[in-house]
This record gives sequence, structure tokens and C-alpha cells, in this order.
Amino acid sequence: MPTLKYEQIADSLRQRIAEGEFPPGTLLPSGRDLCEQWGVSRATVIKAYEILRSDGLIAAKQGQGFRVTETPLARPAGNRRSGSTRVTGGHPFRRLGIPTREEPPSHVTELLELEPGGTALRRDRLVLLDDGTPMTLVTAWFPPDVADACPRLAQPGPIAEGTTHYVTRTTGRAPVRAADVTRVRLATDAEADRFGERVPLAVAVDLHVAYDSGDRPLVAEEGVTPSDLWERADNYPMG
Repeated sequence: MPTLKYEQIADSLRQRIAEGEFPPGTLLPSGRDLCEQWGVSRATVIKAYEILRSDGLIAAKQGQGFRVTETPLARPAGNRRSGSTRVTGGHPFRRLGIPTREEPPSHVTELLELEPGGTALRRDRLVLLDDGTPMTLVTAWFPPDVADACPRLAQPGPIAEGTTHYVTRTTGRAPVRAADVTRVRLATDAEADRFGERVPLAVAVDLHVAYDSGDRPLVAEEGVTPSDLWERADNYPMG
């Protein structure tokens, strides 16, 4: 299926932001400039901007146009249904430590289809509430084939365009389905310490695995949230 023009414009801007041409706080090219550059209508350019705004990558400034966001957003693990965005589900976050290659827990090894004793790339982030309070500790595991093809995953800082877009753009492998499982357990000492709490502490654990069109795993994410901060609501028809 051919890429639509506004999607091409959004992808081009996303890549230029990711490569540092437009750092945080930078004003993006005007709608008029993009119309001339791409030979499209203003409505097409606005649709491209809306894609990036929904991703939390840019924000509109009254009378100034669009700027790259100063603080990127991230979502807790799971609930990545088609049509969801980082704006509606995202929160400020900070990266923890340096990404490392290590052996995942046995259940993650199985989900990523690794050989016993195999390693994956681990990236940790702490998703925050608006007041800076820790909300969810997320550990993302990337299988070796994805990590090898996407070197920026091994860098400690956040990826402005988001890891999903980066992996898709770099490998050509987009997530087409996901499996989410939620369980409850007691937090470990290290997890409780991250939340500034003491054990025993009940936590909800959201395990999310994304798969490409070949049903190969792209990432397994495990999000740990204190029970008093975890809530899931759904509305659906019956009958």
C-alpha cells in the first residue's frame, strides 16, 4: 500500500528530528515552506503535523507554529491498541541506567523466542505522574536481531520519535499485533525502593509483547505499577 503524501511529510520530519536537525524547542518549518517544498496543500501539511503532535513529538505554540517538544512522553507497558497515541496515554519519564545486553527472565526469553541462556537488550524507564511522582517502572527487552539493526537503542538517552517509530523506520518491521497480560504480585525490594515505598507492596505487572507481520517478536515490555496507581477501565457494547 503506497504511503500517502502527509505520511511521507511526517516521516521526513520525524527523521530530521531524530537525527538532531531540529533539537527540543526548535521551531519547525512553516506550513507555507512545507507546501512549497512538497508541492501539496496546506491541509496536507496540517495532517502531517497532526500525526507528529499525536505522537507527542511536537506541540503547537499560539502564533508561532509547531515546535519540537522539550519533554518527550512515554506510555506504561501495554494497551497499545491501533489508534492510541503517546499524547493520550503518555506521561513524562526518565531513563534509568545504561542499556545493557543480558539474559532476560525465563518468561521473557520464551516470549522473545531466544535460546536458553541467550541475551537481549534491556532498556529501563521510569514513567512519572505530572508532579514527578514515580508511576510505573518499565523494562523493555529487544531481541538481538532488532538490537543489532537499531544501534540507537543501546544509547542511554530517550529516542525523541519513540522506540516503536525508530525500530519501524530502521528495520522496516512494524508492529501489527500485540499480546498483553496483567498479573499482580508483591514488589521486590529494588522495585519498592524506586517508588519510595517499603515492602510488602502490591504491584500490578503489565506484560506487553509486540509482533511484526511475520509474527516475529519486536519487543517485550514489563511495566510494574503500585496497586494504588493502577487502574484499567473499558466501555464496550453488550448483547
